[in-house]
Amino acid sequence: MSVLLSVRNLKKHFQTQEKWNKQRVIYAVDGVSFDVRKGETFGLVGESGCGKTTTGRLILRLLEPTAGHIDFNGNAVLKMDRQQLKRLRRDMQMVFQNPYASLNPRLSVGDNIAESLIIHKMHESKRHREIVQEMMRNVGLQPDYYDRYPHEFSGGQRQRIGIARALILQPKMIVCDEPVSALDVSVQAQILNLLQELQEKFDFTYILIAHGLNVVEHMSDRIGVMYLGKMVEVAPAGSLFNSPRHPYTEALVSAIPQPDLHSGRKRILLSGEIPSPSNPPPGCRFSTRCRYAKVICREQEPILAEDQGWSVACHFPLA
Repeated sequence: MSVLLSVRNLKKHFQTQEKWNKQRVIYAVDGVSFDVRKGETFGLVGESGCGKTTTGRLILRLLEPTAGHIDFNGNAVLKMDRQQLKRLRRDMQMVFQNPYASLNPRLSVGDNIAESLIIHKMHESKRHREIVQEMMRNVGLQPDYYDRYPHEFSGGQRQRIGIARALILQPKMIVCDEPVSALDVSVQAQILNLLQELQEKFDFTYILIAHGLNVVEHMSDRIGVMYLGKMVEVAPAGSLFNSPRHPYTEALVSAIPQPDLHSGRKRILLSGEIPSPSNPPPGCRFSTRCRYAKVICREQEPILAEDQGWSVACHFPLA
């Protein structure tokens, strides 16, 4: 498959003002690189605060990067002016984590979904209702809900509205920022299955952001693992779960609940606290919590090196 999105050395540093006019720099995303291929689902995982959501927003330029390069479908995203970026929005959409906060409470469900059609002047206005109702059917909502308001719906239904709004422009890629984390467990599987069905029907690409590997395991073709603003491993989903090569990924995989109590998988408990993103440790950022760390790990930062489609940033990758 050809590459749809290419991210290289992407950085986002936030400056905060503290007491006595003292400034602090937070290295939220600090040199992330990866590719996303057409038609695949690329999972982006890591603990809270690792920078995965910020990465997703940088790709869509909802946040402006500090440095780096983003190429989407052959176009340099960071060099686009306002008009070019508006045209790009048709091809890059986002499903947000909070399904209620992302919807305008003053607009009906139909108007929330149709807003993109109006902004981008797509189709005749008299056809908007028909197009929106058809999309509502595709995401499992009754078309006669068009005139209802977001507060009248459950969390799962609101997320379906958010998905319909993202799909209405028929984009090439959708960034899903933890689309099921705010939902009941019983609803999460329904939404994930819906996302898969819609991908098969409309043939687009996903970036699926989640903090748990058990969510992306269900959907992803390839997975990127982030830790403290860095990408530490990128690999095919099946291979990553069976034999992770980075110690941090190994710990994440061990934390996935197992239905079989006698599966033999041992839980790896990480010691210590996650370092501050404003003061990351020298060398490998995971070295302060890694049970395999050696002297070089604390002194020299490992490079994300690729070997036969598998990338890992570790001086002593696991076999």
